[in-house]
Amino acid sequence: MSVDIQVVPAGTWSIDKVHSTIGFAVDYMAGTFQGSFGDVDAELNDGVVRGSAKVSSIQVNDPNLAGHLQAPDFFDAERHPELRFESSDIRRDGDRLTIDGEIEIKGHTEPVQITGVISDPINDPYGGERFGLKLEAKVDRTKFGVDWNNPLPSGEPALSNEVTLVADLQLSKQA
Repeated sequence: MSVDIQVVPAGTWSIDKVHSTIGFAVDYMAGTFQGSFGDVDAELNDGVVRGSAKVSSIQVNDPNLAGHLQAPDFFDAERHPELRFESSDIRRDGDRLTIDGEIEIKGHTEPVQITGVISDPINDPYGGERFGLKLEAKVDRTKFGVDWNNPLPSGEPALSNEVTLVADLQLSKQA
């Protein structure tokens, strides 16, 4: 018996917001700082992945820092309320994916390559069908105008320019 695995499942698939996360990690001083976005959206339709995150939904462990991240020093939520991504090409090798596309942060659009893994669709206990994506990309935040930093006493920057974007998604097939 032969199985034909498509690059990505056909049809329209939407994010299961309860069982999905989109976040970021960046080296900060002596460790790694992480955050996520609570209000996210993603879909796969006709072989194109699209996603977005509302900047106002940023989640970190300090409300004052959440406010600073929404300010013009970082995401400038008032003028740029969403981060957006759209794929232009998807390649699959077994369960590994490489997705090329464009990401928009703070009004700047840059090409990005995302890598990760995909699970094959399964039937869930609720009569639906779903599959999973675990994705990661590295971006230089300064290319998007996110260039705030605070030097350490040594003169080195406290915050790295390289940010890792991470997404752990479950997508459900739409009727």
